[in-house]
Amino acid sequence: MKVRIGLAVGGQGMLRLDDYDDVLDRLERLGFDSVWLPETFLAGTFDPLVGLAYAAARAKRLKIGTHLVAPGRNPVMLAKSLAQLDRLSKGRLLLVFVAGLADAAERAAQGMPDGDRTRWFDEQLPRLRQWWAGEAVDGLTLDSRPIQEPLEVWLGGQATKALERVGRLGDGWIPGRITREEAIAARVVIERTASEAGRVISTEHYGINLAYALDAEAAVTLPTRGTGDPRDVVSFGPRALRENAQRWIEAGFTKIVVRPLTPPTDWAAELDRLADTVLDLQT
Repeated sequence: MKVRIGLAVGGQGMLRLDDYDDVLDRLERLGFDSVWLPETFLAGTFDPLVGLAYAAARAKRLKIGTHLVAPGRNPVMLAKSLAQLDRLSKGRLLLVFVAGLADAAERAAQGMPDGDRTRWFDEQLPRLRQWWAGEAVDGLTLDSRPIQEPLEVWLGGQATKALERVGRLGDGWIPGRITREEAIAARVVIERTASEAGRVISTEHYGINLAYALDAEAAVTLPTRGTGDPRDVVSFGPRALRENAQRWIEAGFTKIVVRPLTPPTDWAAELDRLADTVLDLQT
């Protein structure tokens, strides 16, 4: 079972553009598996496609990942951009498609202020995969195809319909703000739906986003959706983070994406401490 540790550096005010080079260099040198740029529209985060294209050129081994808000995008242009990004990065692109934040302003910026955004996945994800496979869709083909065959698309979401969609369409699942108890129950729904659809999702294609503060006394918290153990969702202090990651790995969630709750004052020191805390869990 492969365990991989990545770091999400998106979020409001989390990382200055001027610090990006040093963070990428250190992540690669320390041996992290991946860097992640989650997408929102109004929180001052990196544009993920711009940021990941830069990361692909800067780092030679580090994988590049995003939780990308896909609904609202032009599907053929999205297919083209992602295919080119995977090719330019030599097959290092990691994709998680999400619906976007349930916030009126975010939805407006997304261009989908009303309606069910999640229908986009049912309608467009199969078309993206056809384009990436070199097929014509509506008379259109791509002039560039991804290196990865297939280019995997993992999905987020925790509602029952979202979990069933993972089973029917997704290549994997990586949620956030969920307890292990809730995630294990959700995985049963995903695998049952996949079986009913004649599909199999790899046991290694389940992950989790974990928030942390290396300062054990940090006065911040992150709510969960349910009533489970909040230690599954946010960890205060290196020991708590390591133990939490180990619990998730033991539960079968092997792609661990960690993110600091607050912007580090010193990214070099933060990454060194983080590496000492969790990197030896990679296998």
